[in-house]
Amino acid sequence: MTTNARAIIWLVLSGYCTVAFAGQGTNPAPKLNIEDRPLDRELRAPISFAPVAKKVATSVVNIYSTMTIHEGSSQDPLLTDPFLRRFLGEQFGHMQPRDRKEQGLGSGVIVSSDGYILTANHVVEGADTVKVALSDGEKEFDAKVVGTDPPTDIAVLRIDAKKPLPAITLADSDKLEVGDIVLAIGNPFAVGQTVTMGIISALQRGGFGISGYEDFIQTDAAINPGNSGGALVDVEGRLVGINTAIVSRSGGFQGVGFAVPINMARYVMDQLITFGKVSRGYLGVGIQSLTPDLAKEFNLPDESSGVLVDEVTPNSAAAKAGFQDGDVILEFNGKRVTDPGRLHLLVAQATPGAKANIRVLRGSSAGKASEKILTATLTELPQEDLAGRGRNSPEEGSRQGTDALDGVEVTDLDAAAKRQLQIPRTIQGALVTNVDPNSNAAQGGLSQGDVILEISHQRVRNADAAVALSQKVKGDKVLLRIWSRQENGPGSTHYLVVDNSKQK
Repeated sequence: MTTNARAIIWLVLSGYCTVAFAGQGTNPAPKLNIEDRPLDRELRAPISFAPVAKKVATSVVNIYSTMTIHEGSSQDPLLTDPFLRRFLGEQFGHMQPRDRKEQGLGSGVIVSSDGYILTANHVVEGADTVKVALSDGEKEFDAKVVGTDPPTDIAVLRIDAKKPLPAITLADSDKLEVGDIVLAIGNPFAVGQTVTMGIISALQRGGFGISGYEDFIQTDAAINPGNSGGALVDVEGRLVGINTAIVSRSGGFQGVGFAVPINMARYVMDQLITFGKVSRGYLGVGIQSLTPDLAKEFNLPDESSGVLVDEVTPNSAAAKAGFQDGDVILEFNGKRVTDPGRLHLLVAQATPGAKANIRVLRGSSAGKASEKILTATLTELPQEDLAGRGRNSPEEGSRQGTDALDGVEVTDLDAAAKRQLQIPRTIQGALVTNVDPNSNAAQGGLSQGDVILEISHQRVRNADAAVALSQKVKGDKVLLRIWSRQENGPGSTHYLVVDNSKQK
């Protein structure tokens, strides 16, 4: 199934959040019930999950949001006949500005007896008012939005119930395993509280573009519109995730649902309650997936895995720790790094100011690659950085019988070009002005507007240097280090491997 053949369906609402954060120190600490022991998986599955559903039901609430949609003046295309306008005036067919109210429905989970509720950010984003109804339907409360975090699609609400509320017990989502039975509880299609059952289909799912930091629990427990923000619980009734999205071609549930792990949601909640915002760690490296061809170019073992460092930000935590371009990050604080998204997530979940031990593999042109442990003191993620935007290397092209840079035209990157193309002043190299779409370079991922920084680890200072270095390349592959623009946000550097076979 290609990307174009599937659709990511948000379950309730979409748009930008306009709810202000609560100020630091204005919210009391939540009173959480936590049981972090793993499940006893040797026990026989029960005949009925009614006791679990009954235990959890009172902790899952309905959330109703109202937002104002501002519609500007417009012209009805059906009422623009020139003949009618001639007699009825120029204002004929124009619609006057008006506001309308839009209602949203979702679910939430009471996690603290003193009124804190976890839900999905998209359930309440942009809302003017938010109301919470308990499962018994006897009373409805005005809810305060304590804070929201769009990058994880988590929001924290609070209601004043004047008495202790039935708070759910939180589990340790890191101890989940594929195949564990789970129940999803919410209010799909406003039919009323509903319980569905399934299993954990997969863990650490990401790369869908649903949110900035994706580490989803995948489940086949049915999730539908109205379930967003509801509970995903284990067979003991402990909260393991907050339901957030589905993958569907039809708009209805097709067996692939996602939930935010409760460990991630709890971290976000603690930050929002305490500080009114979420502070995330920042290492200061540009990264990309490590392909077999890239591993070969950096003299790494064939079985190497991890993510490749393609840029080290000056004066960053990574620079001070001794990171170099071409390092391969294998582990972050003892946790294996398998892809760029995983590293972004691990770094973001670390506290700014904390020390991180990072295991890297460093190649050497003179001999065997060596492993090193680098210790970095993380700083805080700058607000302008896009969350979770790892780059994957483009697929390399097939052999076509030409030199690697045949079909590529370059020019000097002068100050005028930098201003016109909004290229940082610190970037130095050769500007790509044209790439033959049938060339190996194009198939390898080189595009017009890219800046070639290095060819086979040799610095490119101008167009002449790029041409001279390309003519000296030997071997079947050539390694390019380039700077390129991104569709949303600043440009970045990364490596490309291009076929260098020649016509016989």
